[in-house]
Amino acid sequence: MTSHALPRSYSIKEAAALTGLPASTLRYYEQIGVITPISRGASSGHRVYDDEDLDQLTWVSCLAATGMSVSDMRAYMDNARLGAAAAAEQQQLLDQQQRHLAVEAERLVLRQRYVDLKIAYWQALIDGDPALAERISGQARELADELRAVTHH
Repeated sequence: MTSHALPRSYSIKEAAALTGLPASTLRYYEQIGVITPISRGASSGHRVYDDEDLDQLTWVSCLAATGMSVSDMRAYMDNARLGAAAAAEQQQLLDQQQRHLAVEAERLVLRQRYVDLKIAYWQALIDGDPALAERISGQARELADELRAVTHH
């Protein structure tokens, strides 16, 4: 004999803890239509989240963690409700986000190289090698220019 667990419900505080999103963000995402409206307790009027709501919030949390804009998250979640009919739009949104992340990764690599050069610069000064420090400083200036170029695209 199989037992069916009763559907679980969660307060906004519990939903926030389980999803890693602050309660204010949960309210905001609902208000602007990123997530579907959350049902309210009959007597209290407080939001009552269920497991499906938590799944939805987990997806949104993951999208937010990629740096996806709120408007793109809203479009993604709307498309998700349409299923296969919106597959092309979903793929387009994710392709766009993947390109955004690739640019961010490039920026991060350049920032790391810049910090490496600055460490080497100061080490050259500590070692009493001003000629090496000057060469490294020139490389850091070139890299800073490259970083500015990537940042403004």
